[in-house]
Amino acid sequence: MRLASFGQTADGRDVQKITLRSEQLTVTILTLGAVINDVRLTGVAWPLTLGSPDVAGYEGKLNSFGSFMGPVINRIKGCTAAIDGKSYRFEKHHSGDLTQHSGSTGMHRQIWSIAEHGPDYVVLTLNLPDGLGGFPGNRDIMLRYEIEQACLTMTATATSDAPTPFNPANHSYWSLDSQPGYGGQQLQIAADHYSEPDAQLMPTGRILPVDDSPYDFRTGRNLAGDDSEFYDLNLCLGATKAPLRPIARLTGRDGVCMEMATTECGLQLYDGGTIDGRDYPTHHGAPYGPYAAPALEAQSWPGSLAHSHFPDIILRPGAPYRQITSWTFSAKQIG
Repeated sequence: MRLASFGQTADGRDVQKITLRSEQLTVTILTLGAVINDVRLTGVAWPLTLGSPDVAGYEGKLNSFGSFMGPVINRIKGCTAAIDGKSYRFEKHHSGDLTQHSGSTGMHRQIWSIAEHGPDYVVLTLNLPDGLGGFPGNRDIMLRYEIEQACLTMTATATSDAPTPFNPANHSYWSLDSQPGYGGQQLQIAADHYSEPDAQLMPTGRILPVDDSPYDFRTGRNLAGDDSEFYDLNLCLGATKAPLRPIARLTGRDGVCMEMATTECGLQLYDGGTIDGRDYPTHHGAPYGPYAAPALEAQSWPGSLAHSHFPDIILRPGAPYRQITSWTFSAKQIG
């Protein structure tokens, strides 16, 4: 492991970058937002995730890129939730009556502490105090990134001293080809159903089969990578958490493949159609625009706070949260 400065935030907080290495993989992690900043596979000349060498980007329009987002990723309808009969209000998103990615105090806006580290792993910790962003409970989160050969594994655990919503996810954009853009890449997802979205992209509560829909990725399908397709919804991997198992495979045109595994019961697929990275330097040497890369976000089902028949996302005292998600990379160059 190599530890170095990544710069300072606008309000003067130091940001560190941690570089993890194996023979096949090099991964850079930031203490700001627990970001997966860069992923390099031996024998491949380009980065495999969208990222920037500039801390200002991660405070600006790149704030979701590679971040571990929460305590509740995606949208909370009406900016409110009832927990054990008590109502809580959260920050309103600028474009509607909803809370997006837990608002301006979300985990992606925080500086995480380095608790442990070694050549191929780092453990980050974060405390979220009671009431931050409207969320109850003092919450302690631990996040471990570890690489083994060509596999990056993320293990997240959390505890709370009061019942509180908790549904986090990594929000990396995966860019498997030499240039941004994923038209012609193939995506396969092991999901038989999806959560029907409404006009605000909030789940209606209906769980529909993927058969004869644009969301059937079970046998793999080529992606257009432009506005002829629209993806920003939850694909249902199951009704509950499960042992770690492969759930998605993305294959680039240039022969690079990423297999994703998770313990989670949902996968949010986002097409990157609103990406705007024009103001920041990037790992690819060119600005990021719409459809530069897709995001595959392993989590529980969004909308669970509004729909009681969805999987429960309330973290309770004495019942710790745990998620494992991994990404394994391969390429023709290394067999």
